Amino acid sequence: MTIFHYASRVRALLCIACTFAAMPACAAAPQAAGPHTYNFSPVNQWNLQVSASYWNPIIRYVSARSGVHLNLKLGRTSADTTSYVLAREVDFAFTNHLFSPDRQKMGWTVFGRRNAPPVQGQLVVPADSPIRDIRDLAGGAVAFPGPEALVAYKTTYAQLLRKHIPVTPVFTGNHDAAFTQLLAGKVKAVGANSQLVANWSAREGNAFRVLWSSAPFNELALMASPRVPADEVRAVARAFLTMHLDPEGRKILAASSELVHATEPISFVAASDADYASYRAFYADAPANLR
Repeated sequence: MTIFHYASRVRALLCIACTFAAMPACAAAPQAAGPHTYNFSPVNQWNLQVSASYWNPIIRYVSARSGVHLNLKLGRTSADTTSYVLAREVDFAFTNHLFSPDRQKMGWTVFGRRNAPPVQGQLVVPADSPIRDIRDLAGGAVAFPGPEALVAYKTTYAQLLRKHIPVTPVFTGNHDAAFTQLLAGKVKAVGANSQLVANWSAREGNAFRVLWSSAPFNELALMASPRVPADEVRAVARAFLTMHLDPEGRKILAASSELVHATEPISFVAASDADYASYRAFYADAPANLR
């Protein structure tokens, strides 16, 4: 009996101690809240190292100039990165994955894009490949950067479906990995963004034959979620859109252009939802499993 009563007292004292430990200290001074940090997620167009090296200097510059703190948040694959957006873990993005009818209901707004020519979805093979027609891909494996990639995957795979050409899609996570698999002979072709086909050729020296090209689409969009106050969106937009006018910003953009062997110097220009009508038109006519 004595042991039982002792154990009960110990348990009671422990409960009291835990209660006091959980209570806030009365003398503690209130801490001032730090500046809010917003995650920025750009679609993985290159491997993780190149993507981070490309975007981090730009994001640091935009944060400093706008006074709005941005943090780069990249997933392992482009689909992973988009999942952060869909899970509302991100408030700024560089993407073309939000123009489907369902995702437009999320309320994200377009405020800019890179100043680059329109892009096309392309099915490509090595320049020395015996394959010269998309019908020759039947029964083979075709690499795509990911199932979310509208230009690189959805437009090209839609064409294969429309032409009744059966292929096995291989999702590699980004364009670099897709081209690597193609050149290693593991797939017959790649579904790609024309801009990144040109970037890879300039960077790595490989030539490609284009089997098919889609209609043109505007470059990926700089977008903000409806959770961000309008004045902060304007500040971030202003920093992006005037970056090329500032010597420091121009130097950063030049380094990013050189890193990915961009065919033209990078800068950002204003854009709106109206500039992405071609994306909505694609979804209106796309096969049901690609909408």
